[in-house]
Amino acid sequence: GPDNSGKAIRRIFRRGFLSKMLRTRAPRMYGVRTLLSGTLLPAPNVGESAAELLRAAEAAGHPVGLHGFDHVGWQDGVAAMDEAALRASYARACELFAQTLGRAPRFSGAPGWQITAASLRVQDELGLAFASDCRRGAPFYPALDDGRARTLQIPTTLPTSDELLASGAARTRDLADWYGAHLVPDRLNVVGVHAEAEGIHFAEWLRRWLDALRASGAVFVSLADVAERERDRAPARRVLARELPGRVGPVACPELAA
Repeated sequence: GPDNSGKAIRRIFRRGFLSKMLRTRAPRMYGVRTLLSGTLLPAPNVGESAAELLRAAEAAGHPVGLHGFDHVGWQDGVAAMDEAALRASYARACELFAQTLGRAPRFSGAPGWQITAASLRVQDELGLAFASDCRRGAPFYPALDDGRARTLQIPTTLPTSDELLASGAARTRDLADWYGAHLVPDRLNVVGVHAEAEGIHFAEWLRRWLDALRASGAVFVSLADVAERERDRAPARRVLARELPGRVGPVACPELAA
């Protein structure tokens, strides 16, 4: 949907937001056009403007799923959205997705790892194979007051590169080494990368890390394969809001996660 990245300026009063922008060199990473999108400049439609790129990515073997209709709108406003608003947001996202890729989405990842009980209930209506809306821990089903969500969650287990830079845990030149040292052997490791970061300015560290992983014999799996394996044995867990180093504001995490 629309790239309203410029509206994220409203977070400037949140603790840690400005320092994170400076540590990660956000103006250089995103560019002026993106930083002003949705404010001083019109918000381009990502699905329409990058339709060929999305189709090419899927054709190359990289599964494409939903990531919200309005990323900033969801990340900053989902807590106040009722089921009608959530249903409308998902409907617009699914419509644009179908126009772009010619099919319904099979999985989703919530912008900013922000979810609510209401958003999980509405998400269940989509019949997705899985979702990756949470941070830390093993695959699970979110426990709700009236039972459990039907959509399997496969959390992101590792911090993102911008979180490592913002917290001071690593420098850009050290990122490949940091990730290599923090993989958990014989366990599922899931890392979130961003097109505007690893796809452009941080591409070199990601390339070095992937080369090192291949050389070490690491096994790469799709989340769809993980979902098939875990679907019938994943436990139900409550979802909690937790603060993570280098992240501005809490994110959804399963209870008892490491």
